[in-house]
Amino acid sequence: MELGIAIGFMLALTGVLAVALAIANSKLKVWEDPRIDDVAGMLPNNNCGACGLPGCRAFAEQVVAGKIQPVGCTVGGPDTAKTIAEYLGVDAGQAVKRTARLLCAGGSNVAVQMAEYRGHPSCRSAAAVAGGGKACRYGCLGYGDCFDVCDFDAIVMSRTGLPIIDATKCTACGDCIDICPKNVLELYPVDQRLIVQCKSELEGDEILDMCRVACTGCERCVADAAEGLLKMRNNLPVLNRDLLHVQSAEATRRCPTGAIAWLDDTRFQTGIGEETHAVSQSGR
Repeated sequence: MELGIAIGFMLALTGVLAVALAIANSKLKVWEDPRIDDVAGMLPNNNCGACGLPGCRAFAEQVVAGKIQPVGCTVGGPDTAKTIAEYLGVDAGQAVKRTARLLCAGGSNVAVQMAEYRGHPSCRSAAAVAGGGKACRYGCLGYGDCFDVCDFDAIVMSRTGLPIIDATKCTACGDCIDICPKNVLELYPVDQRLIVQCKSELEGDEILDMCRVACTGCERCVADAAEGLLKMRNNLPVLNRDLLHVQSAEATRRCPTGAIAWLDDTRFQTGIGEETHAVSQSGR
């Protein structure tokens, strides 16, 4: 008798809780636009963060809400943007493609190695030991942390220890930039052809004892460039990106070291005196 009462009580309680949950679900349920799932399915689903959002699902939500344009997915490219735009009946938008650029040309063929690092082959590990062993404390250490984190095969390492970046594959996700302990990688618009391949803030020819292709802060590039295009900051020329339409190779003509370069091929950027042949991580 008592067992039957207990079972009946449990069944009644279960029924009450089920009804309560059903009512709560109907009252508290948040409606979600079904187009979000459709748009998310059109995206590459790499969840790389290149769009500035935490993942493809978040990007789909923002596109459907009209807060951003489909072209914001740089990984999917123009075809994906067009597909999403046609589905939603919106403008795909326009965006300037960006790519990671290396701001150091000091490979092992031109930069002085002050000490030999022996340890885990990682830029971060080497940087933790007295800065890494390179005479120039601003230079690329060349152990390929950027190569390791690139999920899009946009980076290979050269024989002189510099990363070579393929702008056609780079999605501007920023992973290589975040992991670099020397901060020698930055995102640039691909139509910026004028690149200062040095981050040393030291002034004068003394820096050349550490790296033959370092910027000496001579300001000749500033004088030769179109008015207002370049200005000196911390002994380095800085380009005004609002004036990209007037950039030209003229600014590089009198640079004594080649630290400021004009990229004829915006796909690849290599260091000064760098071999065009790049090797995989295992081939270094």
